[in-house]
Amino acid sequence: MPFTETDELAVQTIRTLSIDAIERANSGHPGLPMGAAPMAHVLWTRFLKYNPKNPKWFNRDRFVLSAGHGSMLLYSLLHLAGYDVSIEDLKNFRQWGSKTPGHPEYGHTSGVDATTGPLGQGIGMAVGMAMAERFLAATFNHDDAPVVDHYTYALCGDGDLMEGVASEAASLAGHLGLEKLIVLYDSNDISLDGPTKWSFTEDVKARFRAYGWNVLRVEDGNNLDEIEKAIEEARHSVGRPTIIEVKTIIGYGAPGKQGTSAAHGSPLGAEEAKQAKAAYKWEHDEFHVPTEVRALYADRAAAGVAAEKAWDETLESFGREHPDSAQDFVDAVHGNVRLDFAKVLPTFEGGVATRDAFGKIVNAVAPHLPFLIGGSADLSGSNKTILKDLGHFEKGNYNGRNFFYGVREHAMGAMLNGMTLHGGVIPFAGTFLVFCDYLRPALRLAALMKQPVIHIFTHDSIAVGEDGPTHEPVEQLASLRVIPGFRVFRPADATETSQAFQYALTHRDAPVAIALTRQKVPTLAEVAEHASDFERGGYVLFEHEGGDELILMASGSEVHLALGAAKKLAADGVHVRVVNMTSMELFDEQDEAYKESVLPSQVTRRIAVEMAHPMPWYHYVGLQGRILGINRFGASAPGELVVKEYGFSEDNVLAIARDLVRR
Repeated sequence: MPFTETDELAVQTIRTLSIDAIERANSGHPGLPMGAAPMAHVLWTRFLKYNPKNPKWFNRDRFVLSAGHGSMLLYSLLHLAGYDVSIEDLKNFRQWGSKTPGHPEYGHTSGVDATTGPLGQGIGMAVGMAMAERFLAATFNHDDAPVVDHYTYALCGDGDLMEGVASEAASLAGHLGLEKLIVLYDSNDISLDGPTKWSFTEDVKARFRAYGWNVLRVEDGNNLDEIEKAIEEARHSVGRPTIIEVKTIIGYGAPGKQGTSAAHGSPLGAEEAKQAKAAYKWEHDEFHVPTEVRALYADRAAAGVAAEKAWDETLESFGREHPDSAQDFVDAVHGNVRLDFAKVLPTFEGGVATRDAFGKIVNAVAPHLPFLIGGSADLSGSNKTILKDLGHFEKGNYNGRNFFYGVREHAMGAMLNGMTLHGGVIPFAGTFLVFCDYLRPALRLAALMKQPVIHIFTHDSIAVGEDGPTHEPVEQLASLRVIPGFRVFRPADATETSQAFQYALTHRDAPVAIALTRQKVPTLAEVAEHASDFERGGYVLFEHEGGDELILMASGSEVHLALGAAKKLAADGVHVRVVNMTSMELFDEQDEAYKESVLPSQVTRRIAVEMAHPMPWYHYVGLQGRILGINRFGASAPGELVVKEYGFSEDNVLAIARDLVRR
């Protein structure tokens, strides 16, 4: 169907809505919306499958604005498409409490599929979405019921492609042949500092061809026909994702700023905005949407409603013809974990490394959850994340449940976010705790989006040993604990590892990190006896005579040290208690009465024991307390010796306690 004057008018509408909102806010990035409006319009009116009446429709196409600073482009599209984004919302761009924040936020604005802004993250999340689509299609589709059949689109800029996370993600996407992933590259040769020739002159097309992508180019970013032709070709790509380089002019139409970095991140100004509108032959008031443009987008929205209705009929047929598979699919879509954990989870005794315990736990659970998928950043043998006999997710075998990310921690974090945003899967993945720094921006976004990604971080202390300080985490636990909304578990033993993983599977409102040991730790009967207290985050594990004289606190592999020392103190008549602080975040969420019952304010003699930076413990121990922690890097030697040299022994805990009690 040929494009008409109404399509051209719609492009100008997107541009002017963006200009008006940014001018009113006196803040924002007009350059991208002005340059990329044509490609966005073609995508949203000719290809993108969506239903604004049901923004969470599962079989919709996903759209990720990786260049999230161009948020007004997305908000304008959402308004035109009929999502819950009004003209008043556009007028309140970047204002307190508005639905239109400076960068798109998932869960805050209707129709936003991912929180973006940190460049490169959106590409990584889009790859994760495409991976989830391929896995679910391969797992659940039948010839008579293709219940998973949609595309993932991303719009990125030069800055996105400079970020390492984008390179990591694109490399894996090409390797996996994710043919239903299409990236629109807004190629305008400008970044915030100035022309990209100052820092970015590589051959992007050659790079992506080397990654295994299908590479297309549109010479004129205002040519709707050429854009449509390229997207159509991309949709027919077999065995390769596609990137379409669309040559655009940043700030198109603004005579004094177009084609320069001045159009990137600042309002145009009243006079420049006026001249841009004159270039568009736009003679309407601010925030005007022509009737024919509304009708054009309304027709596309109606097509989305019809598409969802047809999908509902397919789903109904799927349920009749394949009831068992259909039930699994419905559970996957809604994240229903139908599992009797008491019957499935293994039991433990003796000394067990919690990473080894996790390997047994996840393999006991996985056969019962067909949408649980695992992976690792090239450390699956060490992280114990392999799902035995459940296949590898790879090109030509997309129903495999083991995902191999290679040495790409940052992209792994972004892709996990994308998979979880897509829905239908519960992904977990592992690396060493010390390497969580490599994926920290993705961890932060997971918390911001409240996405229940499960991170398995093994080798959680200086007990790593011979690999030395480069591989021995010290500050990482503290850094994870300060991310708002992020839940960190450090299980005391194998039993508590089971409890942590069960929690992660059944509480789907926040990202979770489970920090696990390389070394063996004793399985504690006291932990099993207090299973009902686990979700409190911290609880009294042992108590002698009310424990009103001394409190010993610990997490993870140090709990047994505190427990052993406490029992000896109790034998000497000290009124002592041991608090197992499995998750500080959960403990801090408890009511004041419970926290007081665990850490009575009148007991000021307190000791915290953890093989990590002491910072998180200060608000628990108070001014009269002591912390046995680590505020320097580790050392290379056998793990047992490193632990001993750093003072983490029952005898040293006992000595510190006796010294404190005598005061």
